[in-house]
This record gives sequence, structure tokens and C-alpha cells, in this order.
Amino acid sequence: MARKICNVGFLIFAAAAIFILIQIRLFSTQSRYADRLATKEPFAAVVIMACNRPDYLERTIESVLKYQRSVPSKFPIFVSQDGTNPDVKSKALSYNQIGHMQHLDLQPVNPERPGEIIAYYKIARHYKWALDELFLKKNFSRVIVLEDDMEIAPDFFDYFEATAALLDNDKSVMAVSSWNDNGQRQFVHDAEALYRSDFFPGLGWMLTKSTWVELSPKWPKAYWDDWLRLKEVHKNRQFIRPEICRTYNFGEHGSSMGQFFKQYLEPIKLNDAHVNWKEMDLGYLTEGNFLKHFAKMVADAKPLYGADVVGQAYNIDGDVRIRYSDQSDFERIARQFRIFEEWKDGIPRTAYKGVVVFRYHSSRRIFLIGPASLRQLGIENN
Repeated sequence: MARKICNVGFLIFAAAAIFILIQIRLFSTQSRYADRLATKEPFAAVVIMACNRPDYLERTIESVLKYQRSVPSKFPIFVSQDGTNPDVKSKALSYNQIGHMQHLDLQPVNPERPGEIIAYYKIARHYKWALDELFLKKNFSRVIVLEDDMEIAPDFFDYFEATAALLDNDKSVMAVSSWNDNGQRQFVHDAEALYRSDFFPGLGWMLTKSTWVELSPKWPKAYWDDWLRLKEVHKNRQFIRPEICRTYNFGEHGSSMGQFFKQYLEPIKLNDAHVNWKEMDLGYLTEGNFLKHFAKMVADAKPLYGADVVGQAYNIDGDVRIRYSDQSDFERIARQFRIFEEWKDGIPRTAYKGVVVFRYHSSRRIFLIGPASLRQLGIENN
């Protein structure tokens, strides 16, 4: 009798042990499955905005896929087509690794001023629709926006992955851009250099869902990029931009009818240098750190005066700084160096605290300094 009780006890113990082992194995399997699901969560959607240029779209898609193939689950690609162009739709659908979205808007466009280009109104509507789809319906946490006339650099995806922590955690950063308006070959040198800017660069940029939730309800009827450059919209938030562009815009023919193309877009340098972004410490780009970092560069630069600042700058090896008194004075100096002269809402393109920085035919930097810049940087008496 005692032996039977012992055997029953042993069987109960064995069954309990087996049950526990099965539960442990099941939990482990579920955990691994959950981990796999977590790692497959996309880092950011990539949307290519397209309308009626199938040849341009193909060139853009091929460039993006060339570097996206190593990270397909992290960066799912979508083509957002505005309108019904059959060749654009056919081209987008010919890639089975790309999602296709189609914006069909039959509402008439009523420009606010006579002679305005209707396309700018259609573009603004398309952007709002596409970003609403990706953020609010598909629930992506980040979106990278491209257009159908862009090629990307080999480190395009690594660059955005590295800068995402700044975008997520520093509320003074509104977006990250892959573009530098003064990124022409003669004005750039360092592939690792990044800057903060008060001017929205666009042309390949990443934003978060929380920012889009803020922007979507008040999105403008037209000229969406210039709208983002208004102080009342960006509210003193800034934009991260590289010294050397991670996108190249080849779109000579489009809605802007080639404006600026020959002088400013065609000579842009697309980065081809290897940068190990995973090992880069980007802590210097946080709001407080960058102010000190940038102020030191400006303070160490040699001040130049007089009419022939271009000649002086060309003959000095180190960094130099040149003061401008107002917008017309800035435009005069910028024209001599052949950088962008344009301002939006009181801010020159690429400027940080009124300072526009670019290289000049070498590694030396030129700093164009606004009337309030040194005070804002804390170096007024230097």
C-alpha cells in the first residue's frame, strides 16, 4: 500500500514538473515571438510624393531601394500619388516591395490671389492627405518625406536613425532634414558635421506623429514649406541639418519651373563618404550644448571688415566672420559669395541665431553674423 502511495506521489510530482517545464517553454517561445514583433516594428515610413513624372519617380525609387534593401522592415516605402496619371500608378505598382497610395481630389482650387500657380494648392492638399494617412490611419510614429525627383546618399537611413533620438527627446527640434541649401560642392567639407537651423530646409525630412497631430488641423491651403518657416508655426523650434546633403534634387522640370536649379540645386554635393553614425555622439546637438558649441566656433573666427570681404576671406586660412546690418546688407554679401540670398519671416536660409555658416573652397568656415547674433550667442563683447 505504501509503495502505491509512493508511486502516485511520484507521478504527481513528475506531472507537475512536466507542466512547469511546458509553461516555461511556452513563455519563452511567446517572449521570443514578442521580441521578434517588437524588432519588426517600423522605425519610420518613407513616403515618395509623386504626381505626373513616371521617369523621375523610377529614378527616385531605384535610388531609395538601393540602400533600403538592407533595412526593409525598418523603413517601409510608400509612393503617394496625387491624381490619376496611369504611367505613375503603373510604375509604382511594378515594385512589389512598395506600398501605393492614391490621392483623388476633385474639389476645385480657388487661389487666394490672381495669377497664382494652382499646383501649389494641389501639392499642399496632397501633403496633408498623405501624412494623415500615414500618421493617423496607419499609425506610424515617424515619417520621412521625399519627393519624386530625389536621389539619396548611401548613409541616408543611418543618418535618420541616428538623429531620431534628438527628434524624439528634444522638444526644441521640430524636424530633421537631410538637406543644406548651401550644400554646393564649393561650400561643404565635413561629412560628419551637423547643425541646428531656425530655417526649415525640407527636401528629405523626418517628423514625428506628435508634431503632425499639431500641424494637421491648421495645414495651409498652399505653400506649405514656406508656412513651416513662419515663426508663429515653428514657435522657436529648430531643425537639424547636415553640412553635406543626404539627398540630391535632380528635378529641373516641375511645379517650380526650374527656379534656382542651375545655380543652387545642380551643384549640390551628395554625400559619398562613409560615416559610422552608430558610433557618433550627437549630444552636442541638444539645445544647450549646441549653443555653446556654435558660439565657440563663432568666437574663435577672425572678424573681417571692409568692402572686399570675399578677397580677404579667400586669402585667410582659418575661419572668419563677417557682420551684416540688415537683410539688404546680407543679400549684398551673400551675392558676392554666391550663396542663397533668400529670407523667410526674417530668417536667412540655413541660419542659426541669424548666423549663416558655410565652407569656402576648403575646410575654413565663413560665418555671416546678424546684428543680434553675437548677443544671442553670448559673445557680444568678443
